Amino acid sequence: MSEDRFERGWRRITEIDQPGAEAFRDGVEGFAPDLYRDTVEFVYGDVLTRPGLDLKTREIATVAALTALGNARSQLRFHIHGALNVGCTRHEVLEVISQMAVYAGYPAALNGISVARQVFEEQDSGKQS
Repeated sequence: MSEDRFERGWRRITEIDQPGAEAFRDGVEGFAPDLYRDTVEFVYGDVLTRPGLDLKTREIATVAALTALGNARSQLRFHIHGALNVGCTRHEVLEVISQMAVYAGYPAALNGISVARQVFEEQDSGKQS
């Protein structure tokens, strides 16, 4: 059962952002293998594969939540890439981040806009780090 969850999760995380998923694997698996496996299995294998919301909706909701948190820049970066990869437009990403100014404050929204700008610039230059 566990391996099925992992495989399902790995398929989902790479569907969202393959280069980002590989960077996550390379940076976390060897250092914190239990956290790596738990993240892939639970977050991506269980939660993000549930029926009820399509992946585009899940990604835009994740961008909103991570923007509101204000302290998860690398995860926000991954999920902005992911949102764009699964069909969100740049305008939709900017709108959801801007809306967070009302609910999470202007500093959180401005930090989110800063991350979005970096992602857009990476895409425009053909690079993703």
